[in-house]
Amino acid sequence: MVQRIGLVGCGVISDIYLRNAALFRDIRFTACADMRTEAAEARAAQYGLRALSLDELYASDEVDIVLNLTNPDAHAGVSLRALDSGKHVYTEKPLATSLEDGRAIVALAREKGLQVGSAPDTILGPGLQDCRRLIDDGTTGRVISGVATIMSRGMEHWHPAPAFYFKPGGGPILDMGPYYVGALVTLLGPVAKVTAVGRVGLPERVVTAEGPNVGQRIEVEVPTTVHAVLSFESGAQVTLLASWDVWKHAHLPIELHGEAASLRVPDPNFFGGRIERAENRDEWTTSDTADRFFGQANYPFAKPLYANYRGLGLAEMARAVEGGRQARVNGEWAFHVLDVMLAILRSADEERGVAVASRCERPERLSDEEALSLLKPAEA
Repeated sequence: MVQRIGLVGCGVISDIYLRNAALFRDIRFTACADMRTEAAEARAAQYGLRALSLDELYASDEVDIVLNLTNPDAHAGVSLRALDSGKHVYTEKPLATSLEDGRAIVALAREKGLQVGSAPDTILGPGLQDCRRLIDDGTTGRVISGVATIMSRGMEHWHPAPAFYFKPGGGPILDMGPYYVGALVTLLGPVAKVTAVGRVGLPERVVTAEGPNVGQRIEVEVPTTVHAVLSFESGAQVTLLASWDVWKHAHLPIELHGEAASLRVPDPNFFGGRIERAENRDEWTTSDTADRFFGQANYPFAKPLYANYRGLGLAEMARAVEGGRQARVNGEWAFHVLDVMLAILRSADEERGVAVASRCERPERLSDEEALSLLKPAEA
């Protein structure tokens, strides 16, 4: 049975979800809502949806799953309201911006027998899934160490309304961290302890992106450079470098080193990419996922460079709802990722190591066959 999707939050990220929805057989968007009525009406006209008020969408009999694409500080309120209305929820990352809110979302879903799913669903793409296979089948051996890097000059040069990125709930850890921490947890299992340092780089940011906020000055209220060591329950230790104070760098997204091989993991912000592994000291062996459906470049739309299939996790969750099983990018996994990120920020603030209390199962691997089964059949 097709799951009917109601979209809350019609901003920049909503376009890729709505475009990709046409690929999948188990989801169909029926309605959208936004605090800015004009934004909901524009998306509704563009994609043939009903523009509803928030109250109308939560009450609608034509919505089975609420897709929560609001700003991070609104994630918890929207998800809790949707669950309380009897709807399943799939939310953009992070699950919430506080442990209390994240715990409340998971608990309410469990109480009501509903599902919570959360981005990033990039972990379901062939880039991360192939790396997971290389770890699981023993190619790398037990992973001992690694480095993950999130580095750029920030968001104000491209996002038309970037202020929230530099306020509580923002910063590189909570904004980009879900991709990297989510990927690492998927590959290596839960994190047991973190130790971090952090600082505000530039105390003020000036918006240079075209739009109504160009020239706006933003006071930075969260750390924009954070260095952390993640100690995994498995014994692996991975250094995470996250900064929006970098002009240019030559670091790779994720590099892991095991007893039998080293592994370069593609950018976890996307679904495909090149995988490199070294089983000796002389050379890297490269494989590419560009020949796989979810590894093919489709974004930016005018000149595709990256595999961007956001919505794959939503489609997988819809299939899970129908089959009575837990989605792969589920609430427990998303809560652990949130717990790790908040522990990093707490460690940096308190200048001490912080234990991570929560645990989760690694999301079950998604085979190519299972991923392809989520697509609509090709028309004859």
